Amino acid sequence: MICSYGDFTDVRLFRELKLKEIIMIDVRGKLTGCGNPTWRETHPAATDSAVCVEQLLASGATCVGKTLTDELAFSLGGENYFYGTPLNPAASHLDIMRQHLGHLRRQEPILKPVYDHRSGTLVAPEYVRPSPYVVVEGLLGFHTEELSEAHDIRVFLAPPEELRRTWKLTRDCTRRGYTTHEVLTELDRRERDVETYIRPQRNAADIVVSFTPRTSEADGDFEHLDAHLIMRDTLRHPDLSPLLTEDGEGPTLVRREHESLLRIPGDIDPDLAAELEEAVWQRMQYASHLRAQRLGEFTVGTELRRSESLALAQTLLLYHLVSTRAHVGAGIDPHDRHLPSVTGADSALHT
Repeated sequence: MICSYGDFTDVRLFRELKLKEIIMIDVRGKLTGCGNPTWRETHPAATDSAVCVEQLLASGATCVGKTLTDELAFSLGGENYFYGTPLNPAASHLDIMRQHLGHLRRQEPILKPVYDHRSGTLVAPEYVRPSPYVVVEGLLGFHTEELSEAHDIRVFLAPPEELRRTWKLTRDCTRRGYTTHEVLTELDRRERDVETYIRPQRNAADIVVSFTPRTSEADGDFEHLDAHLIMRDTLRHPDLSPLLTEDGEGPTLVRREHESLLRIPGDIDPDLAAELEEAVWQRMQYASHLRAQRLGEFTVGTELRRSESLALAQTLLLYHLVSTRAHVGAGIDPHDRHLPSVTGADSALHT
């Protein structure tokens, strides 16, 4: 990979040689880091601006600053020796993510960055308008206290490592065009950052969800995975104990210090699963317009499947979405341990 400093003659040469160029643009008085912290510490600021900058200024443009993206200097995939894998917070603009979450909470639109996994590049950003429910999916959402507090409900997905690798292989090979070798190599390369930055975030979650095979022989039977939900006391959870069995044949609830563990067997009887789902829906009748038959559906590659344990877990998460919105709409912190009773009539749930 070769870098240019804004001279289009160089860029044209790189393309003729079929090399991938990453363009570094010098601005007079500013330091170009080249993706290398050591370079930044040992080199002075630029004495001249790049040709493209000079041409813009000559045309009447005004330079108000310079965007620093050193962590992407070697690859938009984030493959930079100095900044680690994309899982390393140093390789991400978490401050911008926090600003975006703040804008959405204030009912303000944002321009969300979009990464194209097929080309390995950032493409045109997506214009996102605020909505009654905003689901933020990502790997570093709870990395800082500020980011954690920007979420009304914090859910952490924690599958066993072998299952996580199977899921990622299936997704990346069937949908994103990667080979099995590429996916496994990348998983191994990221493992240290996963252990350092990703897994510790489960401590900040209100709900931790794990799906596990019932036996080693059940590997690949994604329709009958057991679901384990750690429901911490940081939120108020629906009381399902009257419907749970104590014989171990159906879902069980185990009370622990500051949390409860709900175990949903993957082979749960469909009638019992439907009864439990109905019990949860009865606690959010004001949101019946959100009811959907597709809960529990998922895809393996391009094949559509259904899981009863997944459907029940999703119903519980949906309960927290609508009940938390009711609390937020009433001006109440959903993480307040002494919440008053709030119903759907207290918020704009029917809009």
